[in-house]
Amino acid sequence: MKALQFNVNVPQFVAAKTLRTFFGNKVFYKGRVKTISLVDIPEPTLPPKDWVKIKTIYCGFCGSDMNLILLHDSPSASPFTSFPCVTGHEVVGEIVETGTGVENFKAGDMVTLNPGLGCEARGINPVCPSCQAGKASCENFAEGNLSPGMFSGINKDINGGFAPLMVAHKSQLFKIPDGMPPETAVMTEPVSVALQAVLDNMPEENEKILVIGAGVIGNLVIQSVRALVPGCSISVIEPSSFAADLAKKRGADEMIPFKEAFKQTTRITGAKVYKPMIGMEIAMGGFDRIFDTVAAKSTLNLSMRLLAGMGTLSIVGIGGDVKLDLTPLWLKLQTIKGVYGYGYSELNGKKQHVFEIALDLMQQGKIRAENLVTHKFAIEDYEQMIEVNLNKGQHKALKTVVSFV
Repeated sequence: MKALQFNVNVPQFVAAKTLRTFFGNKVFYKGRVKTISLVDIPEPTLPPKDWVKIKTIYCGFCGSDMNLILLHDSPSASPFTSFPCVTGHEVVGEIVETGTGVENFKAGDMVTLNPGLGCEARGINPVCPSCQAGKASCENFAEGNLSPGMFSGINKDINGGFAPLMVAHKSQLFKIPDGMPPETAVMTEPVSVALQAVLDNMPEENEKILVIGAGVIGNLVIQSVRALVPGCSISVIEPSSFAADLAKKRGADEMIPFKEAFKQTTRITGAKVYKPMIGMEIAMGGFDRIFDTVAAKSTLNLSMRLLAGMGTLSIVGIGGDVKLDLTPLWLKLQTIKGVYGYGYSELNGKKQHVFEIALDLMQQGKIRAENLVTHKFAIEDYEQMIEVNLNKGQHKALKTVVSFV
């Protein structure tokens, strides 16, 4: 079967990074040192009893997939991945075969999956403290009966969703509510990322929130805040007019031009802005909570300067090495939170997996994620899909998916 496979080694890494200077990003998906290829792989066999085989319907192309292909990820994560691997982790599909230890799912069930490969999927018992607490930050991503890999899509033993068939552990599965279109269900994973970020940095009514970046995750952070805490004021910094307009439709109160960030923060929050001898201004007061979905040096330094004293900054984007001036952190007693994956959270007195919360909110129409799916591609057209994602503004693209229907 045809599948989209990622692979890289050290010489290839160096060559691709060097050639990019002369030929641009196309070296990563075209030519002799490309990191992604369409390959023929065998149909997966069902692992031991606790696994199922899934026929893929849609698999979303994530920003982390792009970072992987373009070699933007920090090498620090390399011990927790294994190559070559078939990518894709935003999956909706139909179960076609179940192992003997799978009781609550059957052939014909429509499912989405939490791609995380924690202790249970790795056959590790007792589970680590993170898995025991229902969190995504498993301590055993490189241990157990699977090769290293934090989630399906970066593990060489089990292919991800950019293939017509894949396998998943029963602990990864969530049934799709009756009547939910697959175009909605394929968004469960990115909705869960955004929801987890908000649940871990939950606003209070009447607080003033800033979201930096209104791409897929930024838009879903906006929708999550609006669904859970309707009385918040939500401001957004987003250069794309297409993404900005959609953010307004989904709950943002106003857009802030990047160059007017300090001026508009003063107007919205009442903060006072001070100018140092050299360097960027700093606001005293500011936004109560900030969600940075870009996580670049420029946005992180700006976020810390716009964040109020004792405020919390959630870093939702996956950035590489950055240089930060930590003065606002200690001067304003700020908290900076990392965001990775999704787990169990308490909402309205009930402990649930965030995937369950996401599916429920989408089913109720409180989060409208299906409108973010702007493009569908056949697996054979992966180069075009990558080019669209590299030029989202030109193509008015947000979420692109590979379709197997």
